[in-house]
Amino acid sequence: MPESGSGMTPDTLPRARLIDGRASAARLRAEVARQVTALGGRHGVTPGLAVILVGEDPASEIYVRNKGRQTLEAGMRSFETRLPASVSQAELLGHVARLNADSAVHGILVQLPLPRQIDERAIIDAIAPHKDVDGFSIINTGLLAARGTGMIPCTPLGCLLLLKEYLGNLGGQRALVIGRSNIVGKPMVQLLLREHCTVTIAHSRTRDLAGECRRADILIAAIGKPQIIRGDWIRPGATVIDVGINRISVPAPDGPRERLVGDVDFDAAVRVAGAITPVPGGVGPMTIACLLRNTVTAACAQHHIDPGGLSG
Repeated sequence: MPESGSGMTPDTLPRARLIDGRASAARLRAEVARQVTALGGRHGVTPGLAVILVGEDPASEIYVRNKGRQTLEAGMRSFETRLPASVSQAELLGHVARLNADSAVHGILVQLPLPRQIDERAIIDAIAPHKDVDGFSIINTGLLAARGTGMIPCTPLGCLLLLKEYLGNLGGQRALVIGRSNIVGKPMVQLLLREHCTVTIAHSRTRDLAGECRRADILIAAIGKPQIIRGDWIRPGATVIDVGINRISVPAPDGPRERLVGDVDFDAAVRVAGAITPVPGGVGPMTIACLLRNTVTAACAQHHIDPGGLSG
């Protein structure tokens, strides 16, 4: 709290620098588009991304539509397969096999979640590892853990790129990852270890989550619970990456409305942190941009092209 007579009020307290994921994603998409143009002009290769959508989940519909639009805007080919929620696992595996064999398709993504009758792990692992642009297959997961060269999951990759853009060298930083999913938490830990951070992973059974948060120079929240991370849990000056996307109901003059919030209490944390991602507009835009980047990487690998030679 400010000292009495200091003239400082909650509205005049310093605020964290906002980490603008939309701007960073726009820059990354522009670079991807340049690489796609170079691939076509120098090598006659147009990267192709195939997305399989099962069922009619509204959130998945929006996400797939955005992916398709941004894929085309980057100059790539977009392939979309829509299947009913009643599709069998054998039928879905057949579609994956056909895309694996299609030389025009360099990246394959099966939109999750899948219906109950489908074994998600079996579907993910059926995708050819070199086309697994989501980086979820057991082979790519193992390569990441073993510091090998494979596809990196898009959301953790986006988080890492934001951190490096805003902080530069991450070596020696104390990082806390809250959440242990295979999609975000675990791969995020591996990426931070590669950057020479000292990493702690917390989860639903962590006994003193607030204490762990207060020790972190970098805090990455990916636990899926709205505003669970309080402002007074944040170490002053820490960098906060909020992966959470949660819908809550808020009162309004014409009735309750839905609002998107993260896992962090943003209004409180912004008064303490040194830098923080907003929700929306933080990590979300980077996820699709990294998917496009992964597709270009996959296309280069499949045609034995050095992606580093495409810039400039």
